[in-house]
Amino acid sequence: MFTKGFNTWWPREHHIGAADLDEAVIEPAVGGRYYERGVDGSECDWGQVLAFEPFGRLVLSWHLQGDWKYDPDPAKASEIEVLFIAEAPDRTRVELEHRLIERHDLAEKVAEGVGQDGGWGGLLHLYAEAAAA
Repeated sequence: MFTKGFNTWWPREHHIGAADLDEAVIEPAVGGRYYERGVDGSECDWGQVLAFEPFGRLVLSWHLQGDWKYDPDPAKASEIEVLFIAEAPDRTRVELEHRLIERHDLAEKVAEGVGQDGGWGGLLHLYAEAAAA
């Protein structure tokens, strides 16, 4: 649900391209892309899949800088690690850590953006709602 269903819960207003968001994609494999596709067919990269352990762990590089523009330099990328911890047959705890934010240009703006209501807390709430449906 988190990777293959990513587009079902990712908010349409969360995009960096000039065109409206058509699809948000995480390719579920190490080396896969993490990107958006606009309604006009344009694509904007967000990062790359660094680790993929189905039903257990996902690590993504995050290449969006404080001005919300993509920088391909891995030395300027942070990491998002998502753990899926089974607590019962029908219950999974999700833990997300966005680390190495200090690598970014305008790192304080990245931290502010991912820490606000529309950031990871709100996004995980949307994911939980989609997963429960």
